[in-house]
Amino acid sequence: MRNFIWSFSVFFCALYSSFSQTKSIEKGTYLSTNKGQKIKLNLLDDNKYELVFYSGDYEIKGDSLLFSQKIKSENAFDVAFATDNKAQKIKIKFLDPSYYSFYIGTQNSNDPVQYQKITDIRTKVDPEWTQTNLDFEIDKADYLYLVYEDYNGESKLSKFALPKDVSEVTVNYQLAALDDLNIAGFFDKKTKELKISEQKGKNPLVFLNEKDTPQASVSKVVPVENQTISNWTYPGKEALISDDFGSDGAVVDSAAVVVDAYAPPVPPKSDFKLKIESNLKNAISSTKNKLLVVYVNSKNPAVKSDFDTFVKDQEAQLGYTMYDGYNAEYDLFNYYLASAEDKKWLKTNKITDNPSIIVLNENGDILATSKAKLSEKQPQFNYYDGFYKKAQRVNALLSFDKVIKNKKTKDADLIMAFNKAAVLEMPYDYDYAETSTENPEDFKLAKVTLDKKTVSQNWKKVIEAHQKDAKPNLYLVETILKEIKNQGFYKQFFNEDKVLTDTDFLSIDYLVKHADAIEAQRVAFNEKEGEKHLVGNVIAEITSALQQNTYIEADGVPAEANKDKTISVYKKIIGSGKGNFESYRNYFAYLGEAEDKDGSNTSYLKEFSSYFNANLAIDKGSAIEQLDEMYATLDPISDYSYNGWNAFKEYHSNLCNSAAWTVVLKPGNANFLKSAIGWSEYSLAVTKNNPYYLDTLAQLYYKDGQKQKAVETQTLAVKYLSAEVEVETADEIRETLTKMQDGRY
Repeated sequence: MRNFIWSFSVFFCALYSSFSQTKSIEKGTYLSTNKGQKIKLNLLDDNKYELVFYSGDYEIKGDSLLFSQKIKSENAFDVAFATDNKAQKIKIKFLDPSYYSFYIGTQNSNDPVQYQKITDIRTKVDPEWTQTNLDFEIDKADYLYLVYEDYNGESKLSKFALPKDVSEVTVNYQLAALDDLNIAGFFDKKTKELKISEQKGKNPLVFLNEKDTPQASVSKVVPVENQTISNWTYPGKEALISDDFGSDGAVVDSAAVVVDAYAPPVPPKSDFKLKIESNLKNAISSTKNKLLVVYVNSKNPAVKSDFDTFVKDQEAQLGYTMYDGYNAEYDLFNYYLASAEDKKWLKTNKITDNPSIIVLNENGDILATSKAKLSEKQPQFNYYDGFYKKAQRVNALLSFDKVIKNKKTKDADLIMAFNKAAVLEMPYDYDYAETSTENPEDFKLAKVTLDKKTVSQNWKKVIEAHQKDAKPNLYLVETILKEIKNQGFYKQFFNEDKVLTDTDFLSIDYLVKHADAIEAQRVAFNEKEGEKHLVGNVIAEITSALQQNTYIEADGVPAEANKDKTISVYKKIIGSGKGNFESYRNYFAYLGEAEDKDGSNTSYLKEFSSYFNANLAIDKGSAIEQLDEMYATLDPISDYSYNGWNAFKEYHSNLCNSAAWTVVLKPGNANFLKSAIGWSEYSLAVTKNNPYYLDTLAQLYYKDGQKQKAVETQTLAVKYLSAEVEVETADEIRETLTKMQDGRY
């Protein structure tokens, strides 16, 4: 059976409603399942909804409205005990502590509490942090203390009395969705408004409607004491950093200054200075790899003072941003204050607004204008704002337009014009054509219109011209990779995805031809001083792009139209001996979604069988050792290299199970029955006792006539069913066993 839990990502949020027991979402009232205060979701008629915060009682006294909570924040630690009179120590099973700041303490009688940090324990028992849950042992004690410390220095502490015969403690921490509130309301007779405010600055506001409220679940074990403590500590514990600052920006603590590893230090400020030129010509010539902001406000007698203040503010911000050394990534703009000498330039460029801001590129071309004051636009000159990306996009369009219109343009110039657009970060939006009528002070970006046919013809010209290159042009390589992933110049120019064209497949041939040379040169290219590049393993990049294009449809042309060409590229890569794990992974993902004309998966299963026999077959040695050798060869920027060994191992066990499962499902795949049994057995050699994999293997055995073996294996599938398996799936697995036993399968 296919493991859907593994196949799909599951995302959780703090507030959710569960509809698993209904066939569809019904109107009515739903309560959040979090601990402490509840949140109520009302689904009303006419597709309206209300989100109401669950609270307590209220009392009206004159014009005042007073609130009182019946439910306070409860113990966030769910604790369960197991007992054994013979146990010498206590096993602690902490469910998914992740990176949170947890502490565990033990106490005998009235002795001091002995605390340990959970992350310190984890580093000792699980150095690689490969396990989701944390298991460890502690000595016998009378009391157990569990502490959660948030980043504001407030800690939730729970004390539990330990039974004498306790042998195991299971701990599960559940964050409350809302804090306790202290709120009050006031009725304003003049405006007839009921104004509700927080007395201690906490939020959100909470309201209660108690009709048909289900009784909240109670923790199995009740602590003998609960506390909320600010700046909780114990002897030897590292303290959180204080939020108080002295006049020099240093952290101040009346007792001591202790910096915790989880608290970011207050960054020092570097002495960064912007170079302000005295005339426009010099300002433009000194603007290399940046943009120039020209400010006009001749009607303001204090404009020089205002401009100087603005510049000092920008220098201060950049100084803090680049506290550990200069970084061109943050230094995006130069600034120039226009003077009377610039009147002719302003007139030539039809700049009549006063005040006015003009943004230029290094050639003096106008990219954007605004009627605002400079100080009003200061946030948009920040690295984190999207304006710079929009302006650079316009800059790339202008530069490209000039290059293709210049009859003397050389091949190298054309490559760099394409590359300049391709490597840009994608803007947050593409709304650049006109200034908003609601806010005339918004930036108006220059409008540049390019012709799709002209762009495509020039790109084809470049690719065809380089088919016989003896060595690769890394700027062309970078541009091709961006383009085939729909992140390149076409996306920047036209804000459209496109299905891979014949030119794109020709450019892929160029990459495959030079793959070895690209791999040898890409690290040096990525580290080129003064430039920013990120070229990954070219084979992995190609196959990733092919997989991404599977889901694209543009101009009425589906990506499926390129099926034969796409498969041809994969076969060329694998046939050349350049196929790596990433290429096979993407190839299998592509083939797994495409059926043959007869409805079978023969093409996919043939390719998978070759891969399995060459890399995974158990008769070649230990399955785990073979995978370990493959894992060691992964590119460092590979997803699976980043996600770790467990994800890599799980991928292969699930891959083998999925391939085997297609043989269970489709009669057209029956020729692969014997092979599928081997694949399925492999999945269980890597991931033991998986009920999905056992179900697959049992059904394959049955189809192969090994009925007794099938029943035994399906019995194991039922045995290892857990709460993680969906009810419907578990029922199907049990029903399959019954049918096998009765001879009805």
